[in-house]
Amino acid sequence: MKIGVPKEIKTLEFRVGLVPAVVHQLVAMGHDVFVEAGAGVGIGQSDQDYQSSGAKVVADADTLFEAVDMIVKVKEPQPEEIARLRPRHTLFTYLHLAPDPQQAKGLMKSGATCIAYETITDKAGRLPLLAPMSQVAGRMASQVGSTLLLKPAGGRGMLMGGVPGVPPAKVVVLGGGVSGRHAAAMAAGLRADVTLFDIAPSRLEEIDAEFGGRVKTAMSTRQAIRAAVADADLVIGCVLLPGAAAPKLVTREDLKLMRKGAVIVDVAIDQGGCFETSHPTTHADPTYEVDGIVHYCVANMPGAAPLTSTYALNAATAPYVYALANKGADAALKDDPGFNNGLNVKAGKIMHPAVAEALKSVL
Repeated sequence: MKIGVPKEIKTLEFRVGLVPAVVHQLVAMGHDVFVEAGAGVGIGQSDQDYQSSGAKVVADADTLFEAVDMIVKVKEPQPEEIARLRPRHTLFTYLHLAPDPQQAKGLMKSGATCIAYETITDKAGRLPLLAPMSQVAGRMASQVGSTLLLKPAGGRGMLMGGVPGVPPAKVVVLGGGVSGRHAAAMAAGLRADVTLFDIAPSRLEEIDAEFGGRVKTAMSTRQAIRAAVADADLVIGCVLLPGAAAPKLVTREDLKLMRKGAVIVDVAIDQGGCFETSHPTTHADPTYEVDGIVHYCVANMPGAAPLTSTYALNAATAPYVYALANKGADAALKDDPGFNNGLNVKAGKIMHPAVAEALKSVL
């Protein structure tokens, strides 16, 4: 198979779809790998590194898309990339289609087979290709929130962990999945006063045991969240419904109860965000204020740590890339029901039930 790795073009996105070691393995399997010039610069990998691994380096994206059958990326294709897709292409990347009808329409029109990392499941029902980036984003959320609480960044002027005699920041984490647990762990490590909300009693029990009481847990109800947000210095939204739009757990009215200079970090922004006042931002212009509350809603948070993120992601995606390359998309998906859950678009149709439900009113 001919496999292409384009250079990511989303604003300040430095990750790359495949690292040289995975390219080397694909070439050893008999496949041809094409890499766009400069694709690996953000993780310190030169064109020569890819050539040494057996890849063919091409000058531009037009040449790459024309030459290949499968495209492996990190972020959702931008409009100019969608325009290059053809029915013969298999696209393997993060898509996050639920809040993005324009991307969905473009992919449907292309006729390409589009497989999303974020909806693939393993035998236990987990999301193995979303997990590594959720870990990065969760940990980053607490680090970013800690910085934004400082006065020069627009925050209240608080040190996350406080000092002897001065209480630490109160951090509320919404959602006890992968990103929520990692956000809570990092915040607790910075000595913040952390409370995590979730709807599943079993998950709250696990988290309580995991952190030995260092992270407080609470059942997620509208009333409880509203009260906690009013008293919080930092609120981190980590709620995930696979393939579907994230629920809005904090409203514009709730913001009026918060202290001026408090901070919101919306890790769920890829799926539309879990705050009513959220809208996607970029690393170039990451924050904005609503009613005096600082919002950080960068849609590709792990792109700021491309070295860590790319290698973590490749460790998870490589087995699926090998299956697609060796078997072709149809056979690879048929052989693995969990992998088939990643199929979002094929032959002009939305294939994933949750994505279809989220987009039914706009498609």
